[in-house]
Amino acid sequence: MSTRTPIAFLKGHGTENDFVIVPDPDNVIELSPAAVAALCDRRAGIGGDGLLHVVRSAAHPEAKGMAAEAEWFMDYRNGDGSIAEMCGNGVRVFARYLQRAGHTTEGDLAIATRGGVKTVHIAKDGDITVGMGKARLPEGDVTVSVGERSWPARNVNMGNPHAVAFVDDLTHAGDLYSPPPFSPASAYPDGVNVEFVVDRGPRHVALRVHERGSGETRSCGTGACAVAVATARRDGTDPAVTGAPATYTVDVPGGTLVITERPDGEIEMTGPAVIVAEGELEADWLETIAR
Repeated sequence: MSTRTPIAFLKGHGTENDFVIVPDPDNVIELSPAAVAALCDRRAGIGGDGLLHVVRSAAHPEAKGMAAEAEWFMDYRNGDGSIAEMCGNGVRVFARYLQRAGHTTEGDLAIATRGGVKTVHIAKDGDITVGMGKARLPEGDVTVSVGERSWPARNVNMGNPHAVAFVDDLTHAGDLYSPPPFSPASAYPDGVNVEFVVDRGPRHVALRVHERGSGETRSCGTGACAVAVATARRDGTDPAVTGAPATYTVDVPGGTLVITERPDGEIEMTGPAVIVAEGELEADWLETIAR
């Protein structure tokens, strides 16, 4: 029988983009890429599109500089164990965990991420709004392909890279098991999240997404923001030009997100976040995987 202390975990999702949550305020749990990938394995582990490592900013070398602004750091990992800059749905689930654990209440809080400090509002109705910062629109033409089809794509950076392609039918995205090829390779030296988008109505679109390091996911928060930004430029509703906020409803396979871009460029994302389970990990198992 093991004498090692079990490690607490939770499971949550935001529009069915799901995460393993590992609370570790003092940053003492070693989470190697292999351990993260094992935890996110849907058959041999807990299962998730990614992992939310919950650490106090002051205890993490990458977040110490943000500790004065945000007590908590979202040390986010993709499902394959690789590190990611940001995850919009993950921030909402992270905030929901902090609320559940008694670290915050309804209202406003700040969360540190590798993409900077994000402002969050937990509403009484349960939805969570995340200030996603401003999009960057790198110049240069980008093309994405699936099979024999290819499309021009808008390069949008939301703290992580996105290629947004407007298509006639979401089935044209294929199975999205493997990353859709893109060119030029220099546009995304570290890989890219690719969104395929169709129109549903006025200020209303739907997407499918291949998330870098995770494959197709049921939702992508930064991807929904990138799609709203790209669609506003396509539609001629760029808030910096019109002077009016642009709000888009973005359907993802796992639900609906509402994205608003303001004239100053700041973007807000609103949607649900749910904690569905909590339990304990066998420390011996995790240590064995991490070797």
